[in-house]
Amino acid sequence: MSLDTALWLVGIVGEGAVVALLAYRRAWRILPFFCIYSAWTLLGDGGNYVVLRVFPRHYEAAYLIGLVVDSALQFAVLVELAWSVLRPLRASLNKSALVVVAAVILAVGAAIWPFSGTLGLANSPTTWRNLVHLQQTASVLRVLFFLLLAGCSQLLSIGWRDRELQVATGLGFYSIVSLLAAIVHSHQRLGPQYIRLNQIVVASYFCSLLYWAYSFASKEAERREFTPQMQSFLLAVAGSARATRIALAESPTRIDRNSGNR
Repeated sequence: MSLDTALWLVGIVGEGAVVALLAYRRAWRILPFFCIYSAWTLLGDGGNYVVLRVFPRHYEAAYLIGLVVDSALQFAVLVELAWSVLRPLRASLNKSALVVVAAVILAVGAAIWPFSGTLGLANSPTTWRNLVHLQQTASVLRVLFFLLLAGCSQLLSIGWRDRELQVATGLGFYSIVSLLAAIVHSHQRLGPQYIRLNQIVVASYFCSLLYWAYSFASKEAERREFTPQMQSFLLAVAGSARATRIALAESPTRIDRNSGNR
């Protein structure tokens, strides 16, 4: 058995352990999209392994489809984590606050897109470059999200025993490793070192799985309330966003009325 195959199989076992622990902890009540994402990675990696062994000609198509679904689910996980962090304040927020959170994360991703590039894929087909571009953009977004969450953990009243930061840490760790590998790949030719670096990326993902397994095997810390100052700040931001949204929605109506009065 090759090292690549061994890492692949070990990763599937790790994904299975995480899914089992998520089910045991009933994590779907708080983080349903992370549970869906974890189940998808287990089914996807297991399915790709079978496709590669039985239908090798269809492996590339299966991998590309999985890449799109994976990126979409990870975006949903980031929105879910951000919304979960705001749990102590959600009763005071407007129902549209979740849409605003998703729009902000999507806007940050759109801002990252032109700068993420497709390192080391200049000679690849356009479809492949675009999909890997999407993957690299999602990786940068996950790293920024983790750094922001970790950097503001005190202000947000969360710690390393809170599920939100635990999930973000796992995502951020292997995203950092994969981005560094992509940068190194752009200066490498295909060879033993290139393959070894890919194995390191897979190993970093397995480390994230081990961290998640350890985290969800432990009891979750009780969620702390925001400080009064932080509550006031977040409510002020939410109120400002709501006022801006209402103003933008009313602008066309006002223009139509003014045009009709002429």
